[in-house]
Amino acid sequence: MSQTDSRPLAVPDIAGAHGHPTAPYDPEHGLPATFGTGWKGRLLFWIAVGFSSFQIVTAFGIPLDTRLGGTIGWLTPIMLIRVAFVAWLAWIAAGAARGRPVGEAAIALAVLFGAFELVSLYTGTLPNQVVRTLHVGFLCLTACGLLANAEETSKAGRIFWWAVGIAGFAVGLYHWWNYVELVNRAGEVTTADAVVGLTALAVLFLLVWRAMGIALPLVAGTFLAYCFFGQYLPAPYNHRGYGLDQVIEQMTFGTEGIYATPTAVSATFIFLFILFGAFMERAGVIDFFNDISMAMFGGKQGGPGKVCVASSGLMGMVSGSGVANVVASGQFTIPLMKRSGFKGAFAGGVEATSSMGGQIMPPVMGAVAFIMAETIDVPYSKIVEAAIIPALLYFAACYWAVHLEAGKLGLTGLPKSELPSLRAELRKNWYLIAPLLVLVYLLFAGFTPLFAGAVGLALTVALILGLAISAGLGTTALRVAFWIGFALISAASMTVSIATVLMVVLVLVVWNMLRGASGRDVLQSCVEALADGARQALPVGLACALVGIVIGTMTLTGIGTIFGSWLIGIGKESMFLALVLTMVFSLILGMGIPTIPNYIITSSLAAPILLQLDVPLIVSHMFVFYFGIMADLTPPVALAAFAAAPMAKESGMKIGVQAVKIALPGFVIPYMAVYDPTLMLQPVPGLEGASYWLAVVYIVAKATLAMILWGAAFVGQLTRPLSLWERILAAVAAGFLVAAVPLTDEIGFALAAAMIGQHLWRARAARRVPA
Repeated sequence: MSQTDSRPLAVPDIAGAHGHPTAPYDPEHGLPATFGTGWKGRLLFWIAVGFSSFQIVTAFGIPLDTRLGGTIGWLTPIMLIRVAFVAWLAWIAAGAARGRPVGEAAIALAVLFGAFELVSLYTGTLPNQVVRTLHVGFLCLTACGLLANAEETSKAGRIFWWAVGIAGFAVGLYHWWNYVELVNRAGEVTTADAVVGLTALAVLFLLVWRAMGIALPLVAGTFLAYCFFGQYLPAPYNHRGYGLDQVIEQMTFGTEGIYATPTAVSATFIFLFILFGAFMERAGVIDFFNDISMAMFGGKQGGPGKVCVASSGLMGMVSGSGVANVVASGQFTIPLMKRSGFKGAFAGGVEATSSMGGQIMPPVMGAVAFIMAETIDVPYSKIVEAAIIPALLYFAACYWAVHLEAGKLGLTGLPKSELPSLRAELRKNWYLIAPLLVLVYLLFAGFTPLFAGAVGLALTVALILGLAISAGLGTTALRVAFWIGFALISAASMTVSIATVLMVVLVLVVWNMLRGASGRDVLQSCVEALADGARQALPVGLACALVGIVIGTMTLTGIGTIFGSWLIGIGKESMFLALVLTMVFSLILGMGIPTIPNYIITSSLAAPILLQLDVPLIVSHMFVFYFGIMADLTPPVALAAFAAAPMAKESGMKIGVQAVKIALPGFVIPYMAVYDPTLMLQPVPGLEGASYWLAVVYIVAKATLAMILWGAAFVGQLTRPLSLWERILAAVAAGFLVAAVPLTDEIGFALAAAMIGQHLWRARAARRVPA
């Protein structure tokens, strides 16, 4: 099936602001990337829009039954919205009477009204449990619709997947309609409950298997099987045995199974920040980042490679995605690197490594960061603080590897005539990053990620709508007055409430509707961003739901305690061996499943054990998180490397090997943080004030020197090509700097000084010899 054939009607290329064609299938998860054609494609498109609309309303937490007119009891947002739907219906009926095509408008009305009624059933805001179940229901319906519309060619196949999706959505509706009853009889499973629970499990296993491969269902299925048959295992691996009703109640009702914390985070923080990234892309932020990177680094030695590192880091600040970044930016950066002289495998490795780093790049980072904050109950800003230095070191290592490889190959930068002007780009488009700056401020000012994300999303939408309005104003004075007023009103609205921010957005929406065709085009672009955000959230949400079975099994059977006792026994003898085993477990698990379920499973098993071995809480979870990311770069699976392979025209295995070399600090930094938590800005007993910050400076300097030495050792280049013994000496010196044993730092610094000193002496001597 060609991409053109499968593109949804009237929806632009989902590559968005990149301007690059997107593959018809998600390379990481196997889900189609288009909604399909014809009325079924439009129906699915509007289901995705309804999904996003539902999540926005529930995430913002605005009570829809609040009285707006004081003593007028019926004047509430619910009533006003219903009046708006009635007016919309009247407009559709009038259009039909005049012979205008109204099919899509009718579909949109039906879907959005249905999503609104889901929210309005309960007074105030929806209960958290209902939000989780409907979130999973929407995930199943939308994902199955994608499979049915964009891939299945047989009528039976299309009917099957639509039926599976409807069944999954019906499970959410069951919880929604029976919420009060289910709460009142918690722990009691009826026949209807059992049918619904088994349906939920069957739909999730089947859908995730089809959309994301067999690995994650196998892992979750193994844990589920342990619930049923673990009593037959020898001690200490056995448990007392559980009946079908107990397992169903644990896994599909309450908050311990598929509706556990990961699903709650997916339905709130993650979905909101994915939408934030989708709207930022529509606003042109990604192109702005690419232009800034080109202006800053394109003319330097190996410029195209450095542009790749910088643009991926900036994109990661917004999107927090990994493999998706490889596909989005790699179509531009990899051919550019190859044309400048880099080999295909190295170019692919740079793109894969720098794109995966987006998941650890503050302020947004990846979805795991939100799950981590919720799991260990710390402010999200603390997660961001812990990630700052390791993220900078990670991208500095990528940049250094590109610099050395370019020097080794004798490559120069791009001509100045081909580069944009940094000053001109900043002067022209600086306002595009305003929502991101507001987001960063709110996160570090102590606001919740949910509030910060809601405000950031609302301001991004307002920016898109405001840009369209400003462009239509006739004079410069009017445009200046508009932006001053917009800034003042937006700033004032944030000091009141999120509802006030939304009112600003609503005014801009109405203004654009009244502007005619150009205004409606902008609104259509926002609607498309809602649909695309829902599509991007599917693999994350499905993985969060299915991996909840692992959490449910551990809380039901206590299997985590058994694993923990074994690992603690090892750790008491050798902390290093316990860390290596945790790393290997995470890497092996990550060969088959994405970063999110990898983190959830490994952190549930290993992170509490590391905490008992006196590893700080955030450091223990970050240790697991980092190796979940590294798994996507590590052969033989290396999802990010294989995603870059078609663009680099090299084998994924070769790209994976290069990626591991480039990303080596990503393997080492977590170990250094365990033995010296100041690398992640964590408190250390006995260190306060100036002495603490001196310790931070020392560990950063040591890690930076080790990174420089390792880069030189693997590339074989410093100021000139390195001999074999110089490369070995550099690697050994870096190893001593990383090792946390008495005198290793002194030995490492001495070896580094000897290696670098003699290298510079030989390089200067070589320059004095006439050619």
